[in-house]
Amino acid sequence: MDRYEPFVSLVLALLAGLLIGLEREQSRPSPEEQRTFLGGIRTYPLIALLGAVSLLLSKVVGPWALVTAGLGLSILLALSYWRDATDGHTGITSESSALLTFFLGAFSVANDVLAPVTSRAVVVASIAVTSTLLLSGKAELRQFTTKLSRNDVIATLKFLVVAVVVLPVLPNEPLGPYGVLNPFRIGVMMALIAGVGFVGYVAMRMWGAGRGMLLTGAIGGLASSTAVTLSASANARKSPSLAKVSALAVIIASTVMCLRLLGVLFVAEASLGRVLIVALGAMAAVGLAAALFFYLRKEKGAGEAEAVKLENPFELSSTLKFGALFVVVLVVSRWAQNSFGDSGAYVTGLLAGSTDVDAISLSMANLVKEGKIDLHVARNTVVLAVCSNTVVKAVMALVLGGKAMGLRVMLVSAGMLVAGVVVMLLG
Repeated sequence: MDRYEPFVSLVLALLAGLLIGLEREQSRPSPEEQRTFLGGIRTYPLIALLGAVSLLLSKVVGPWALVTAGLGLSILLALSYWRDATDGHTGITSESSALLTFFLGAFSVANDVLAPVTSRAVVVASIAVTSTLLLSGKAELRQFTTKLSRNDVIATLKFLVVAVVVLPVLPNEPLGPYGVLNPFRIGVMMALIAGVGFVGYVAMRMWGAGRGMLLTGAIGGLASSTAVTLSASANARKSPSLAKVSALAVIIASTVMCLRLLGVLFVAEASLGRVLIVALGAMAAVGLAAALFFYLRKEKGAGEAEAVKLENPFELSSTLKFGALFVVVLVVSRWAQNSFGDSGAYVTGLLAGSTDVDAISLSMANLVKEGKIDLHVARNTVVLAVCSNTVVKAVMALVLGGKAMGLRVMLVSAGMLVAGVVVMLLG
């Protein structure tokens, strides 16, 4: 392999340059724009090969080969930028991508930096693909930034400061009543839920508004199925013609909530996630089948409604509220089980699940991880919490959304409850 490694490395540099050059070729200005064009499908592979060859020469004649090639390219790129600037066109995307391509070419043959050519190929390919994605996603990224407000950005930065700076220094040891309060694990759970919720929040901001209640239900289920239920119920009450599609949105959100919760539990405590696959999977399957049935019977043109109003999950106030709830549920669950046995945990699950299914579920995951509760008791508690949450949303749909919407949601919710409880009893 050592004999052919230089050729493999050069091919790697060429492919990286071709990938970025292909995207740059697609971004060529139209003749009407009367703009200069730095280069495309031919130029970027040549730049990558320039970087690769100059580094190979540097191993023989010293670093000046790489330095000279890099300086020469930088001068050409500076002249290109100056020419564009004099024509009133600013921006250094093309110049930056050209420099990156040069260094990718050099890195492709840098066996002193990363010796196995296979590992080097993975790193180079990852950087090239990511760079190409960023270059090609100009319109989408700009649309994304317009959808987020300045408050969203500030809230996200505040959360990242807490997650990156504060979280790593928290004590990773059992504290507090019953020894169930591990500050580090509590912080991780808070970050996990906020992260999942933020994915749904961003998706809702980008695609939810004006795209119909069905998409709203699917995306909103990642952030808050309860928020979807409240919004859909309000839409159904305001416009009775939206009752059926609003019910469908709630059903979809509840289905996504089961799958989201299963994924979160796998991350938090894989053993709990595994024993919940059948129960939560059965509930999700019932919801999915009902959603498909009602969707096929949906009237054409239905589904446009107001977007769900969600709070940014990265707001510190939201994160701290969830953290406080999580701590309370954690202590109460341990106290209830210690005082009343398994029935105490089940009652806690029913009560806590009526307001927030994440807190009780992650509490169970934490107790299982620390060996303070039986795995199957935790599984049953989570199922009961999901059932309780499902009942509350069905009642909301009936009371706030009206009979036409509420009966559909209650019918499907009953099916999901039966599926979850039967699987739980069969154990």
